Amino acid sequence: MGYDWSPDTYQIIILKSFLKVFFSIILVSIVLYFSIDTIQYKYNLMDIEDYEPISTLVVEENLIKKSKYPFIDVHNHQFDMPLKDLSKLVTEMDSLNMGYMVNLSGFRGLYLQKSLDNINENYPDRFGLFINIDFEEIDDPNFGSKNKDLIREGVSNGVIGLKIYKSLGLDDKDKFGNRIRINDERLKPIWDVCAEQNIPVLIHSGDPQAFWYPKDKFNERWLELKQKPGRYRDPNNNPSFEEVLSEQHDMFKSNPNTIFINAHLGWLGNDLDRLSKHLDDNQNVITEIGAVLAEIGRQPKRARKFFIEYQDRILFGKDSYNVSEYYTYFRVLETDDEYFDYYRKRHGNWKMYGLNLPDEVLKKIYYKNALNLFPHIKENKYFKNLNN
Repeated sequence: MGYDWSPDTYQIIILKSFLKVFFSIILVSIVLYFSIDTIQYKYNLMDIEDYEPISTLVVEENLIKKSKYPFIDVHNHQFDMPLKDLSKLVTEMDSLNMGYMVNLSGFRGLYLQKSLDNINENYPDRFGLFINIDFEEIDDPNFGSKNKDLIREGVSNGVIGLKIYKSLGLDDKDKFGNRIRINDERLKPIWDVCAEQNIPVLIHSGDPQAFWYPKDKFNERWLELKQKPGRYRDPNNNPSFEEVLSEQHDMFKSNPNTIFINAHLGWLGNDLDRLSKHLDDNQNVITEIGAVLAEIGRQPKRARKFFIEYQDRILFGKDSYNVSEYYTYFRVLETDDEYFDYYRKRHGNWKMYGLNLPDEVLKKIYYKNALNLFPHIKENKYFKNLNN
């Protein structure tokens, strides 16, 4: 004799079964959570991402939220510039003592024009814009002439430089699938027209050298590669670090009349002797400190010597925009503080030390060197009345 159950009865039975399973899973999860926590505590187990020790070291702290002198940030990215309300950004810049920002992400075409319009209609004395070009059109027979015209037109409309992204030399390919080398002769018209127009080329080539190293316990960038696995440069699928730098340096030598800003200390911030020789060998090259403060702050004695010796060849740059992160830049450059945190653990899993740079060097890094590149900024209220 069977049971004559209604559909509602079946639904109730299924629901009860589901709830039993659901609450069983919750109970097991809670037990596992506290069990794992107990095991971790008992056996002193911890993930490096959770390890945030509070130092017992008693040292002087100088927390600086405004730079000692007005500064020009030559390496910034504002990807929403065509539509951005610039008033809030300018208020933040004022709070930092940033007199002028260079937005490297100008792109081209309508995006570029809308960005220029926004700047010119609102804060023409506070922002500069760099143009970007598409290197994957390199097989077009008119590639050189088209981009020369593009850059000339951009400059006539107010563009103040050309930004080259790291995709050139790493990821950009021609129509045959071949990697486009940084020193490809087909790019010569680009460097020539920048010299003709007297605008600098800020070029980012390569990545930190450790991105090519095995992802093991010996790699000081292991945490970054764990959190950002796409940054790993598999040697089997990428040109080597040395190959990329060699192409870039060869291109610099072949174009002595063009001014190049080698971004991120040319990824040689971990070897300042080599960077010094690079600058000595290429008088048309200057550099900037965007996103490499962690390299500078961990070697204060050598870095201070480098900044003093090459004080005319270094620009201030930040890269990604975040107001509070500038405070660490000011602290490294201006103070002699010891053993303090960098603002992003994966970039610098070590402590920072201040360089306590001389005032004259600070002025050059903050604004004087940039004014030599972009003399029109001297009319900006931040720099117009400075005693240079």
